[in-house]
Amino acid sequence: MPIRCEIVSQDRLVFEGEADIVIVPGSLGEMGIMPGHAPLLSTLELGVIRVKNGDLEDVFTVTGGFVEVQPDIVTIMADAAENVEDIDVNRAEEAMERASQLLKEEQPTDPDKYLRIEEALKRSNLRLKTVEQYRKRRLRSRPPGMGTSEQD
Repeated sequence: MPIRCEIVSQDRLVFEGEADIVIVPGSLGEMGIMPGHAPLLSTLELGVIRVKNGDLEDVFTVTGGFVEVQPDIVTIMADAAENVEDIDVNRAEEAMERASQLLKEEQPTDPDKYLRIEEALKRSNLRLKTVEQYRKRRLRSRPPGMGTSEQD
């Protein structure tokens, strides 16, 4: 019997469906959550969430947040999350270039601004690396955008 998985960002429901295993970037490292897992609450780091159900795999980038695990449901409350299939590569490349340029110009004169720019660069790099790694694998057998509603 699969475990239910919900991924929610600040502004929308990103994914809702069943999974054999959900792999998340926990604060102490990557963790796999399967049906019947002991209750758990953990913070999430910048990284990749993988939701596997049979031969299907949905992959999402996440920029932090929390995961709550109950024996029959995994709820991920993400600061921001995005399905790898929905990532706009051109936009991510432009954001990476802007952040790289700003880091060169800024130097550490304003530490808060410097950290925000550095975080933007990390997010862009994550998005691009995830696209490169997971779009090539094409483990999904359903079109992008599917598997996000109760009907699936």
